[in-house]
Amino acid sequence: MAELYIGVMSGTSLDGIDIALCEIDKISCTLIHAHEYRFNHDIKEEILTIIAGTTTLEQIGTLNAKLGTLFADSINSFLKQFEINPSTIKAIGLHGQTLWHQPHAEFPFSMQLGCPNIVHAQTGIQVVADFRNMDIANGGEGAPFAPAFHEFLFASLEKKTAVVNIGGMANITLLETPLKGWDIGTGNVLLDSWIKRCKGVAYDRDGVFAKSGEVNKELLKSFLKDPYFERLPPKSTGREYFNETWIANHLPMFQTIKDEDIQRTLLELTALSIQKDVQNSKLDLLIVCGGGAKNIFLMQRLQELCECEVTASDSLGVSGDSMEAMAFAWLAYKRVRGEVVNLRSVTGARENSILGGIYGQN
Repeated sequence: MAELYIGVMSGTSLDGIDIALCEIDKISCTLIHAHEYRFNHDIKEEILTIIAGTTTLEQIGTLNAKLGTLFADSINSFLKQFEINPSTIKAIGLHGQTLWHQPHAEFPFSMQLGCPNIVHAQTGIQVVADFRNMDIANGGEGAPFAPAFHEFLFASLEKKTAVVNIGGMANITLLETPLKGWDIGTGNVLLDSWIKRCKGVAYDRDGVFAKSGEVNKELLKSFLKDPYFERLPPKSTGREYFNETWIANHLPMFQTIKDEDIQRTLLELTALSIQKDVQNSKLDLLIVCGGGAKNIFLMQRLQELCECEVTASDSLGVSGDSMEAMAFAWLAYKRVRGEVVNLRSVTGARENSILGGIYGQN
């Protein structure tokens, strides 16, 4: 019997809170409603400041409560907007806002903030959160999680297929046996950071600014030398690694490069790092989702570089904008039912785990 779940996702781009209402059963996850709510600007700046510098326990605790309230307010707005009775929702799958992801430390962890107790208290709906740390406790990367959902959605396709989600980071799913997937590296996060610095805008719409520049081959070579791109899977990364400081560390010897040429070179970095992993997999079809699928110039470069068909997930009837929020609705469904998630071959964990903790009861 199908049940209703809500998925909530705010990614490393910090550009919005995606909420999806899904009807889910054993064989399908159908999107009923979806909406993106604006991410609070002051909270965004606070998150970026904390990631880039030092912080205190008081700041972390306060931010956790602020984010919980922000998520709860967005969910309540969603319920009101689409006239949804909270009592019909089985659970909310809340990813939370990642501040730090460090699966290879002596004491590995992944930190997502946004207090699920506040979300439960203010919505009256049980919440499933803290999805990543059980996988890490079992020796895995705790990311990416999208491959398990991609397999659920697209496993019936007959072509040799991969799914690439281009959010702040880019991750790939290879739909084969066993399931494979990893974080390729930077997706939009460096592109967004650079254009904000140059133009004061949140992102490069359609890749227009990047298209106005030229690739600097020496700078691109410097970018691609980063050891992350040569690491073998399983691997995962985040804003704690790819950020403005990462760009700055490559620029001292390239001070005369025009801003638009740096933007163009960063876009080429995203495209080439994806192409490298796609090419090694000898695919027939590459499905692209996430914010990067809206970047017309980036999609053009992927089609030019990849020796396979490249299409947005929307062409297959699955919203690329809502894919990650849908994934966390589905992960909440799996947790409420006490089912393990097939991620061992992706994250390198010792075993597949039941992911997430339940807050409140319906």
